[in-house]
Amino acid sequence: MTIMEPRNKRGDASDGTIGGRLSRFDGKLKITGSATYALEQPVEGLAYAVLVQSRIAAGRVVKVDTTRAEAAPGTLLVLTPDVDLGLKVASDWYGNRPDNQPYHPLSHNVSFNGQAVAAVIAETLEQATEAARLVDITYEEGPAVVDLDDPDAGEGKLLDALTVSWGDAEAALAASAVRVEEEYRTPREYHVTIEPHGLIAKWDGDQLTIWEPSQWTHGMARTYAEWYGLPPENVRIVSPFIGGGFGSKATAYAYGAVATAAARKLGRAVKLAVARPQTFTAYGGRAATRQTIALGANADGVLQSIVHRGASETATYADFPEQTNAATPLMYAVENFSAKHSIVPVNTVVPGALRAPGKNPSAFGLESAMDELSYAVGIDPVELRLRNYAEADPQSGKPWSTRRLREALAEGGKAFGWSRRSFEPRSMRDGRQLIGWGVACGTFPVLRASSEALIRILADGSVEVVSGAIDMGQGTYTILAQTAAEVLGVPVESINVRLGDSSLPGATVAGGSMLAGAITGAVHKAASAARDELIELALNDSASPFRDTGANTLTLASGRISVPRDGGLSVSIPELMTALGRDSVETRRNTLPDGEQGPEGHRKAWTTMTSIKGPTAGEFAMHSWCAHFVEVKVDEDFGTVRVSRMVSAFDCGRIYNPKLTESQWRGGIIMGIGQALLEEGLVDPRNGRVINNNLGDYLVATNADIPPIEVISVGIPDLNASVLGGKGVGEVGIVGVAPAIANAVFHATGKRVRDLPITLEKLQ
Repeated sequence: MTIMEPRNKRGDASDGTIGGRLSRFDGKLKITGSATYALEQPVEGLAYAVLVQSRIAAGRVVKVDTTRAEAAPGTLLVLTPDVDLGLKVASDWYGNRPDNQPYHPLSHNVSFNGQAVAAVIAETLEQATEAARLVDITYEEGPAVVDLDDPDAGEGKLLDALTVSWGDAEAALAASAVRVEEEYRTPREYHVTIEPHGLIAKWDGDQLTIWEPSQWTHGMARTYAEWYGLPPENVRIVSPFIGGGFGSKATAYAYGAVATAAARKLGRAVKLAVARPQTFTAYGGRAATRQTIALGANADGVLQSIVHRGASETATYADFPEQTNAATPLMYAVENFSAKHSIVPVNTVVPGALRAPGKNPSAFGLESAMDELSYAVGIDPVELRLRNYAEADPQSGKPWSTRRLREALAEGGKAFGWSRRSFEPRSMRDGRQLIGWGVACGTFPVLRASSEALIRILADGSVEVVSGAIDMGQGTYTILAQTAAEVLGVPVESINVRLGDSSLPGATVAGGSMLAGAITGAVHKAASAARDELIELALNDSASPFRDTGANTLTLASGRISVPRDGGLSVSIPELMTALGRDSVETRRNTLPDGEQGPEGHRKAWTTMTSIKGPTAGEFAMHSWCAHFVEVKVDEDFGTVRVSRMVSAFDCGRIYNPKLTESQWRGGIIMGIGQALLEEGLVDPRNGRVINNNLGDYLVATNADIPPIEVISVGIPDLNASVLGGKGVGEVGIVGVAPAIANAVFHATGKRVRDLPITLEKLQ
């Protein structure tokens, strides 16, 4: 998809380079309805698929009677567990794959309520929906563990790989003058993206084209190819626009296997749109967690020990840890530390990544406990954090690449007016409204990944930037145009960006806040190579107007190439290309490490996580940081909580586009407000069914819930983290919001809520 909207409506040339406040290039297309999303693609001859879901939490499908469904008007095909779709298990995220194992997206074995057990394909969506209702399924029900609090759930399985320790934490805790120990809990949470999940699948012989919202076109294409035993190049995923992902659209799911298999069996295109209630079980949200944190400190609030024990629920058939101790080892200096995490199998769909996985619930526990410690020792919560400031990574021992959390606390607190806060709970009010001020910090690691980009300078002076990377609203189209414009010295309005197609140059997943650093680095390298090639042609080609000037260097700015001296020759790129008889100058570059330049290295880099480097892979520990300051108003009579003001300061390195970055930060903060006050997946203990599986009952924050939000950047360029000096932006915004709100609620009311969400019932 090529974005060709006006680039710079303010006319400020500086906006066209890195650091400029351009609006998103795709914004006008989206607000006018011109952006065509995956399920809106005008594919001819569509048939429609509808999933049939299990009504039990555990057991077996004994019999599927499809008689009435097959006789219904318009029915083309009914798929059941008895139909062998001929699929093989695909690789996991890291490229590990069992040998020749069959994959059954519709299974006789039922592991959770809402599992897809059949599918109906018909001429129209209405016909498929009605026929799906007529499928009669007989079950043999088995015992189920419905959630983390089920008496039969147990303590879970300890994950040794997630155990972190140094010093003697237990002994130091026992010897500490001040001790705080409490349990903190978070419920199941869901992505609830505006755009539903689903796909359109079309076969042309052994060539499969899929229109599907995707955070990782190349990784998902690999999965589909492996399911069907196809060469990777035979599968093409097209995803130019995504209506929200938050981690839920980076993987091919069972419904995708069903739709593609149905399309192959019918020999026609099939569309499957996951209904809103089905999105609560067609893929996993954030797992419910519980964690016990014990802090030991001296009388001055200096930490002596942290002992952390956490658990998260996972599926009975696959493991996914929502790591409750992900942030705990990083935030504060402490000489004695012990953290362990367990997973508890329950009858649920396997959980998945939801914005800032691991770091989010981990920060809720730790930052709540730090606030409790501040009151135990009688020290201001900001001062307590500064007294325990970590000058180096406590876990790895490596120095920070950049860590401006101290500056975030200072600048955020100044803008918020933190110095005016009274320490005692219930000491600030406005009439019948209790006023509370809270603070919490957050972090997210810098993950470095490989990506690839193609730059093409065309004869008319325009420039194409091409990559299979995606834009789900974070601004990839825009920052790549800014990157190319800065390097090539051309107006940003002459840059056309094509993204969201697995047939284009490879890119990593848009997740873990790693895509921007990876893909801007690739574009910067490719654009630099294209600029150098163009200048070399201008200096050396016999047809070049610069050939006889004697110049040994040229400048490229504002779309013109010039001899760098007063009165020197200057020609436009189109004039030069005409003189050279060239249609284009094209370069292709990637961010692969040395030694991984071959075709197989390319494929693995784009389609698995094997090329991703963690935050301590080099000489430094690299993370983004934030500090949130929150004001809440609690109605003294009813206990209702409103967030009335927020100031958040961030260290995310160099900011490529402040306007888009601020939008990302605010988006994370808004999700954090929803997490703190509203969001909670409710499970029926009788049958394991998610009972609030709709947007009427699963509450998310809306405009009326959101106060003025001020965001501040305190970061400096971090060239260890990325080519252009930026660190991750998208994930870190949500980390620490919920504990900041919980801490503010305690300051307002004197009541500590340790299990989210904070509801009026918990404040009575």
